[in-house]
Amino acid sequence: MPIDHKHDFDFFFGSWRVSHRQLKKRLAGSTEWLEFTGSCNVVPTLGGAGNMDDNIIEKPDITYRAMTVRTYDPKTESWAIWWFDGRMPQGPVDPPMHGTFENGVGTFYADDTFEGRKIKVRFLWSGITADACCWEQAFSEDGGATWETNWIMQNTRTAPYRPAN
Repeated sequence: MPIDHKHDFDFFFGSWRVSHRQLKKRLAGSTEWLEFTGSCNVVPTLGGAGNMDDNIIEKPDITYRAMTVRTYDPKTESWAIWWFDGRMPQGPVDPPMHGTFENGVGTFYADDTFEGRKIKVRFLWSGITADACCWEQAFSEDGGATWETNWIMQNTRTAPYRPAN
């Protein structure tokens, strides 16, 4: 029976407490991590062919909001993901990440720039259960031969999704 990838992100609907770990300096050989908390609320959109989340990110020096929009393309059976940073609500918007889930792991890639350098970006979704999941972001300066993980979000469910009537 074929898998309907349209439902790949259904596990994420609801409310979450987020434990963040973020490298203090990206692509600089840093091994120092900044740890902070946040929250995330995820809802389906586009009749299930999309979803979005609203994040509160509680860094030690600033609390801000961010949003993710994800859409599914049934022709390619893949997802596109856009991140919006509330500190810069009118942009720039990062290039969309593209990918899908295989064997319980979501892998998404994009070409981007970081501090003027061309990089590849990878998102990984893993450790998915009814009440937990992990998201990781990594950068590569060598076309994907090596990756530096620079942001990890460990999500713990605080409430299930309840659709509005």
